[in-house]
Amino acid sequence: MIHVYLDDFRRCPEGFVHARNAEECIALIASGDIGILSLDFDLGWGEPTGIEVARYIAESGRYPQEIYLHTSSTEGRQMMYKLLSDSLPAGSRLSYASMPEETLARAVGGGTAGAASIQEKNG
Repeated sequence: MIHVYLDDFRRCPEGFVHARNAEECIALIASGDIGILSLDFDLGWGEPTGIEVARYIAESGRYPQEIYLHTSSTEGRQMMYKLLSDSLPAGSRLSYASMPEETLARAVGGGTAGAASIQEKNG
């Protein structure tokens, strides 16, 4: 199980695999179980946004154990939260806010298998 941090700009916290765009994030979610997922909304001019990742999760049912929304886009946060909460399964947790310090500390020791990004995993 890995933890994934989706952001094109911010530094990836220790203990997380860094997905820099929606395509990378979706590939990671599709490839295995995700413990903690933290989503940004705006991922660069003209690029797919975090809503594409939220849509993939909702449609596929591949919900991580915990989902946090660290975006600075109020509208993007609202859209992602609504889409994810509408079909949130029992056992998954969705937070409207960024990860608290306790979650970041918990992630440091957990299961990233040394991967820093999907590019490193794929070559």
